[in-house]
Amino acid sequence: MKKFRGFTLAEVLITLAIIGIVAAITLPSLLVNVNEKAWDAQRKALHARLAQAIGQMNTLGGYGTYTEDEEGTATEDTAAESFILDALSKVYKINNVCGADKLSACGVPSKIVTLDGEKELNFPTKISELNEILLNGYKVLADEGDIKNTKAAAFETVNGESVAVFYNPYCGVQTQQDQYIQNKMCVNFVYDLNGVEGPNKVGKDVGFITAFYRKNPIVVAPIPYNDFAANGAMLPQVGENSSALDAVSACKMQSEDLRLPNREEASSMFINKTLINKIGSVVIWSSSIISLGDNAKGWAQNFDVGHHGSPLRKAKANVYCIKK
Repeated sequence: MKKFRGFTLAEVLITLAIIGIVAAITLPSLLVNVNEKAWDAQRKALHARLAQAIGQMNTLGGYGTYTEDEEGTATEDTAAESFILDALSKVYKINNVCGADKLSACGVPSKIVTLDGEKELNFPTKISELNEILLNGYKVLADEGDIKNTKAAAFETVNGESVAVFYNPYCGVQTQQDQYIQNKMCVNFVYDLNGVEGPNKVGKDVGFITAFYRKNPIVVAPIPYNDFAANGAMLPQVGENSSALDAVSACKMQSEDLRLPNREEASSMFINKTLINKIGSVVIWSSSIISLGDNAKGWAQNFDVGHHGSPLRKAKANVYCIKK
């Protein structure tokens, strides 16, 4: 007769324990990867839909009413809510609209975590809370108006996203004479892809989309990369008598999934500086080129005062990459 030997109960329990430990270690990272891929696809679709809708509007400026008293306190502010109801809803399917005092009724979370993960913020409710420099920085050309500290409104999409709208009814047109980006921002959207459900973190389920210029708008949705350990989210300064492509290649050298932001994407990051958090008063390169050759020039975004200048490409500035 042949004798058959099986596993003992102790061996089976040890094996199951090992499988459980391995699963506990690997499953969270797998779930994070799955979630991030889903969020990437969802945010790209949201950006595409909003860009298409905004492209159908005759103008992005002039909706709603905003008035102030002599002390500069708003006495009437219907700007963002009117933009949603009178403009966006005509070209974009919206489920629900919520005023500034009821953003949560549209699924907007009360708190969000900044891109660097180091700060929890109350969800912004007016333009100055995106970046206080927008109002306190250098003035724009008088004939293009000043940006006003309008309050946010919100809406829910048919796909379940919650979107807060920060609207500047006096946004200007694209000119190179006035290089301050502040009042070129017409609409800034801060979205949460799954409403109040977590993690409510910028770069994950929370992000921003910005529309610049009153006519012929450009709509961008940069996803800043924040995993450089050496210098926060930024790479060391590049340039200074080097190739004009140094800044562009710096991101690619880090990962094929990264690239340098273009001019408007860098400006969108400035608009939403508070949501990024640790970025400081720096100048970052964009990928937008003005001229080539020995004296090549390119656009760079100043995070101190909002100026997007045109220095020589061989000058020195920081590199802040975004995801493709």
